Amino acid sequence: MPQRPLTDIVRATAVASVVSGAPSTAHALLTRRNVLASTRAAGTLLPGRRDRPGVIAGGVVHFAISAFWGLVLGWTLPRRHTAMWGGLAGLGIAAISLPAGGRQRPALAALPQPPQWADNVAFGLVTGWLLSRSDAAPS
Repeated sequence: MPQRPLTDIVRATAVASVVSGAPSTAHALLTRRNVLASTRAAGTLLPGRRDRPGVIAGGVVHFAISAFWGLVLGWTLPRRHTAMWGGLAGLGIAAISLPAGGRQRPALAALPQPPQWADNVAFGLVTGWLLSRSDAAPS
């Protein structure tokens, strides 16, 4: 199986990292919570920031985590049913990432979990869908 071009993986990852926050953003708006709470909480994952949430730090963490998982998905998702497998992979990413970070960081543990899981599924689904489109495009 030929490797996907890195540019396709980066493009899919970049788009997915932005739009995959829709479930938690919608939930925050509907429940009148701070829409940046999850971004701020992610900032506590940076070394030395365990108890200091922040939007910029959270953006850096989100970028790094999305880049890592985007590469993993781009290298491993099959070329058939890619969006479906991406969504399932998103569940796996949530199962790995959310409990590990949430147990260690109070700001992350305080977030409602279903929207966070939905964000991860959306990330995998969108990444897979965009990769399937680039896989199908003529070279």
